[in-house]
Parts: sequence; structure tokens; C-alpha cells
Amino acid sequence: QVQLVESGGGLVQAGGSLRLSCAASGRTFGIYTRGWFRQAPGKEREFVAAIRRSDVNTYYADSVKGRFTISRDNAKNTVYLQMNSLKPEDTAVYYCAADTTRVVVTTPGAYDYWGQGTQVTVSS
Repeated sequence: QVQLVESGGGLVQAGGSLRLSCAASGRTFGIYTRGWFRQAPGKEREFVAAIRRSDVNTYYADSVKGRFTISRDNAKNTVYLQMNSLKPEDTAVYYCAADTTRVVVTTPGAYDYWGQGTQVTVSS
């Protein structure tokens, strides 16, 4: 089993920044793809960003391109999401996810492991 623990959420004004962290523990040797998703009240969970273990490429939803940056520290089994120029529409619970797949998938159902989520609230 793999455990994922997010941290770094909070309340920020529009235009501000936050950095989320997701630490993985347990049987992490098979994990290849790490992702971030978010879910706003009354909406479906949606893809935000993803990164693969040995890949210099990163993948983003159109709504966050140019504002969010995903990165990973393989030695620490930790993935980060730097969020800049935050907007009120970014308000959601943010979840990190992990999977053994080598293909970057943007659908939540493709990921086997999930964190508990961290709330991000952006005030206008």
C-alpha cells in the first residue's frame, strides 16, 4: 500500500501564492506517475497537473497553465504544486494522487492512490 499526505493548503487573497506538498510513504517503489486534482463544491474532481518519475515534462490543465508548477523530489518521495496568481475559481479541495502507470492520465479513476485532500480557499 501507498500512503499520500498533503499539506500546505489555506486561505489566500486573489493574486497570492500557495505551495502544496504531497509526501508518499509505504510501497512507493512502483509509483511512476504523480498527479494533482481538485474538487470544488458541487463539481466533479478535475485534473490539475501531473509528472512522471523520470520525465522532465510536466502536464497541466489549461485552466492552470502558466500559473501552477508541479515538481518532485524523488529522494523525498514528495511532489509539490506551486500555485501563483491564484483566482477565486481555484478554490477547491486539492488531492494528490499516485499510480504505477507510465502514461499520464487525466481521469481520476486511473489513479490507485489518493491523499486525504487539503483545502485551498482564494478570496476575492
